[in-house]
Amino acid sequence: MTVTWAYIYEHPETDPVMDRRVIDRGGQRTVLVPVPDPAQAAQVAQDLIAEGVTLIELCGGFSLPAAAAVSAAVAGRVPVGHVTFAVDSVRGAADYANGVTPAGAAPGGPATR
Repeated sequence: MTVTWAYIYEHPETDPVMDRRVIDRGGQRTVLVPVPDPAQAAQVAQDLIAEGVTLIELCGGFSLPAAAAVSAAVAGRVPVGHVTFAVDSVRGAADYANGVTPAGAAPGGPATR
């Protein structure tokens, strides 16, 4: 039996169906699904459950209200996790979300401190 789980993350100008990636090895299937806007994640989560996904993880970039909307949309049919950032990485995560590039980093790369 294959265990299938999904990781949903935000990425501009993506299509959740066309741009998804699947890793299927060793009895586990991982579905990586980008959404162009967090507001689409709730519907994407419902679609993934219909496809047999049994666990959904949300990127830490999703706001708490967006994560709550996904959790409400799945209505307890599967567990929904929400990645969080350790206290020492909160500033870097906020910079990344706001498009701030730290000194010495390549433009467009992840912002970390």
